[in-house]
Amino acid sequence: MTTVLIAGGAGYIGSTVASACLDAGITPLILDNLVRGRREFTEGRTFYEGDIADGALIDRIFSEHPEISAVVHCAALIVVPESVADPIGYYEANVSKSLDFVRHLYRNGCDRIIFSSSASIYQAEDGSAVNEDSPLAPQSPYARTKAVCEEMFADIAAAGKMRVLSLRYFNPVGADPELRTGLQLRRPSHALGVLIRAHQEGRPFPITGTNYPTRDGTGIRDYVHVWDLAAAHIAAIERFDSILTGLERSIAINLGTGSGTTVRELCDAFNRVVSTPLATTDAGPRPGDVAGGYTKSDRAAQLLGWTPKLSLEDGIRSALDWIPVRDALLEA
Repeated sequence: MTTVLIAGGAGYIGSTVASACLDAGITPLILDNLVRGRREFTEGRTFYEGDIADGALIDRIFSEHPEISAVVHCAALIVVPESVADPIGYYEANVSKSLDFVRHLYRNGCDRIIFSSSASIYQAEDGSAVNEDSPLAPQSPYARTKAVCEEMFADIAAAGKMRVLSLRYFNPVGADPELRTGLQLRRPSHALGVLIRAHQEGRPFPITGTNYPTRDGTGIRDYVHVWDLAAAHIAAIERFDSILTGLERSIAINLGTGSGTTVRELCDAFNRVVSTPLATTDAGPRPGDVAGGYTKSDRAAQLLGWTPKLSLEDGIRSALDWIPVRDALLEA
């Protein structure tokens, strides 16, 4: 049986990947410092509480589990406004500690890394699609930490020290279909979270910006069900050696819908799920807002055999189903 170490495995993405591993017959080992992760998401899973930069802990994990064949690296701070206010903290947590982590992995003979990256590193400002060769222009300290990590990993891989698959995606939505895990934040700042909150509070949802160069004038983003993202991580684990063969030691793969969703389309999808329609109001763009963009996933289909299976409505429905589970978890 395959065993993988999931760094950040008590967070939103990592815990969902761990659930998908269990369903696929892969044994997940969880490493998380619980700064943002939830201990509840580790129940029934082998869990090591600690930091990815803790060399002694990494050595102990590999000593106790020499069968580890790959590492899924989801450990990161991810809140964009927070990264603007605290860039030092973000570079330390996301870049410096990742470098320490890779050093510890190399010392323990582990050279397969699946890196949870972000499509926010792209220059996605005009509403168009991006592929893996599109220009990069990360717009926040958070996004820059992801870009720096990718370049750092690629350099280390080129020196023969490791192999890395970087999975880039924009906007995960939804929860594990069995509601084992989900987004642990009570007031998420992403569009769907703000939209759900407006609907719960009975107030109109402001559509900020209506004159962008998109199909309906509103901003466009790429919402991918978190369970589809987890499936892509499983495919990366299973196909790792067939993807990175010979001289190629690092590659980036986009995970997206291929078409994106505008803000108006997001609202329409939400209204197809709920019984009481969401009211909206048009507003001017916020400072710093851009049209956005979405990812092309041809490489994911080719190399991972992956295309998203779940709809945006599925993501919205599971996000709503998750709310009472989340609230009970946070109030416990």
